[in-house]
Amino acid sequence: MDLTTTYLGLKLRSPLVVGAAAPLTEDIDNLKRMENAGAAAVVLHSLFEEQLRQEQFELHHHLEYGTESFAEALTYFPEPEIFHVGPEEYLNHIRKAKEMVDIPIIASLNGSTLGGWTEYARQIEQAGADALELNIYYVPTDMELTGAQIEQNYLDILRAVKAAVTIPVAIKVSPYFSNMANMAKQLTEAGADGLVLFNRFYQPDIDIEALEVQPNVLLSTPQAMRLPMRWIAILYGRISADLAATSGIHKAKDVLKMLMVGANITMLVSALLRHGTEYVKLVEREMLQWMEEHEYESVKQMQGSMSQINCPDESAFERAQYMKAVQTYQLERMLI
Repeated sequence: MDLTTTYLGLKLRSPLVVGAAAPLTEDIDNLKRMENAGAAAVVLHSLFEEQLRQEQFELHHHLEYGTESFAEALTYFPEPEIFHVGPEEYLNHIRKAKEMVDIPIIASLNGSTLGGWTEYARQIEQAGADALELNIYYVPTDMELTGAQIEQNYLDILRAVKAAVTIPVAIKVSPYFSNMANMAKQLTEAGADGLVLFNRFYQPDIDIEALEVQPNVLLSTPQAMRLPMRWIAILYGRISADLAATSGIHKAKDVLKMLMVGANITMLVSALLRHGTEYVKLVEREMLQWMEEHEYESVKQMQGSMSQINCPDESAFERAQYMKAVQTYQLERMLI
């Protein structure tokens, strides 16, 4: 049974990749456990734009200390203790990871604006990363900012990073564009080697007793996979960039569905946080069992078989799906 696949020009032993998650990938020993469990590659936790800006600000402060007062400006930056590792530690983490494991190590940069932080991509490449995942986490709130300007910001950041490195670059985006298909096309034309679908925006909560806004992280549920599955099905065969599925992938059948609609790889995060790194073995074993029972000889054989361009009813992934779903629900209610 051939589980091999390719992603960002890298040949992987299977489509099971550990997605970016700080608790999982910050520990070097844990990376070895992931490899032993069968993970085909690992996306490291993200280095944030704010971390690099903080470091640059502190360097300037020490160089200019005593020449003027600008202490109030420090409030613009997050407190240093919220970050687990700094920029130099992140580079060392990449170097140690490459020494520890044989599977590809994909670094992750997280930002939302065009600036000097994108130049750090070159240092990530020099540290030995096999590829880079560019995570643009951006919630626009400026009422004067147009959709076209938002899209251009994504494209500008991608082009800046691509100009700085020679390793493959994937871009992780949200689905909240007015025309996701066109945006995927633009990103591919701007040089994206892969698209990671989709970014999950963590929504804050409110403590009504303390009257404070609090960060709130909820692990994904299997229902979350429907959105990336739909868009991968639509994009497969229409753009040249590889497609990575993330969010809501918990079981072997979830992986199989994503492969059938056209994903090159599937990323596991919440499932591993719940069950531990050894869970990769179970997912792979159940994948192999299902493929054997259904006479699939390889991942390549099933990849894209249920995508829009290969589906007998292409409208199934568009408006017709909505109408059929509503009608089916109404009929089921009548039969109760």
